[in-house]
Amino acid sequence: MTHPRGAFRAGALGLAVLALAVLGADHRATSVATSEPDVVDGQVFVSRPDLSPPPIDVTAHASAETAFPTGDGDLVFLGPKDGGAMTGPLIVDARGEPVWVFPLDPTRAYDVRVQDYAGKPVLTWWDGLNLGVGYGYGHYVLMDQTYRIIATVATRGSLADHHGMTLTDDGTALLITYRKIPYDLSAVGGPEDGYLVNSLAQEVDVATGKVVFEWSALDHVPITDTRVRVGPDAAIDGSEVLPLDYFHLNSVTEDGDGHLLLSARNTQAVYRIDRETGDVDWTLGGSSSDFTMLGDARFAWQHDAERRADGTITLFDNEAGPKVGDESRGLRLAVDPKAHTARVVTEYLPPDGRLSSSQGNLQVRPNGHVFVGWGGLPYYSEYTADGRLLFDAHVLGGASYRAYRLPWVGKPFTDPALTVDDGVAYVSWNGATEVDRWRFLAGDDKASAEEIVTAPRTGFETSAPVPDTPYLAVQALDVAGHVLATEER
Repeated sequence: MTHPRGAFRAGALGLAVLALAVLGADHRATSVATSEPDVVDGQVFVSRPDLSPPPIDVTAHASAETAFPTGDGDLVFLGPKDGGAMTGPLIVDARGEPVWVFPLDPTRAYDVRVQDYAGKPVLTWWDGLNLGVGYGYGHYVLMDQTYRIIATVATRGSLADHHGMTLTDDGTALLITYRKIPYDLSAVGGPEDGYLVNSLAQEVDVATGKVVFEWSALDHVPITDTRVRVGPDAAIDGSEVLPLDYFHLNSVTEDGDGHLLLSARNTQAVYRIDRETGDVDWTLGGSSSDFTMLGDARFAWQHDAERRADGTITLFDNEAGPKVGDESRGLRLAVDPKAHTARVVTEYLPPDGRLSSSQGNLQVRPNGHVFVGWGGLPYYSEYTADGRLLFDAHVLGGASYRAYRLPWVGKPFTDPALTVDDGVAYVSWNGATEVDRWRFLAGDDKASAEEIVTAPRTGFETSAPVPDTPYLAVQALDVAGHVLATEER
């Protein structure tokens, strides 16, 4: 598949300068190497020339029915944030065809996914400015199924970081924020009058904005556990301009029985936290691990630690930033707190030995399949539960911090878009998930209009030849033939 080359619309330097100007911040953190983004033009739609999602190449590694089983309508949720095409929330189908495109400029979208709030599905993502140094400042957006914003939520005392927001059944959000403070770094080779970036987790009531729980890394984990080099000969000197991000919290999820599970990239460890006291129940990995890491269980620079229904813990094992292993992987671990051991249950390996030095996630789908977003590299993949690769997708034009595959029914409050060009009608309905086909009608007026053709929905935009008549309309039909919307011209 050949795609035309295009110019990179927004440079990282320009975005960082804008972030500093808008937020009044001068934070810096550990620089993390990432791959150069693919620079390509976005797709072009006649009916919606304002939308330009990146092309996506999807490669099946199994039979079509095995890789894309009939009846599995779950969609893929992305947040492209660099490259030559659009940046912002993006929903595509399993074969990479756009479903909903929501451009953002100058802000970026991270952690785009579906969650439940007040008993209903909502679309959530982080909207803000990434300083290009490993963390960002912004807030989280909650959208209903009509794509209307129904709530926003952020941390208190400092803006919310982009590493993820988990909604709970209690109507709260688990969030992350970063704060720079003066700190004696001599214990890790830095200056006594140095600066440190502290990681905090907050649980915030979405409706009121009240903080109901806060956890500070510095109160519970010593800076000597960091795996980041600091000092005059290192990339980070511990100054106010280049402070030490010793912990780098990148996920906070519930772990049952009043506990939370935290992942800290820069200590290369996962922590189980008592939600009442904030105490560390145990540490998995890193220099202060309470567990013996059996076999190939060791992980490095990881993201997205979560407890699964079978008791295992999954995470995205980057293995780079700087490089430790030869390739990144999705990882499922069996953790025994009584025997103090952790062992590999399953690895989810890339098809090409790719090594992602930042970002990434692992999702377990209800059917047991595992969906992996490759973070700083513009790919996502789906596997069987036992690690067999089903398909791999390349986003040509922008990496996504995380990627998910989830059910979603979109009922846009906006109307379909209809354009006629040289005797051909082009129609699309951004975000609509229930359209099965389009019925075109033409005539002298609405009362006399007759059906010309009914065309199956073909990707984001569907086209059909139409006569030159005073009246033209198109109807969106669902699988049962019910009219969902009508657009007239």
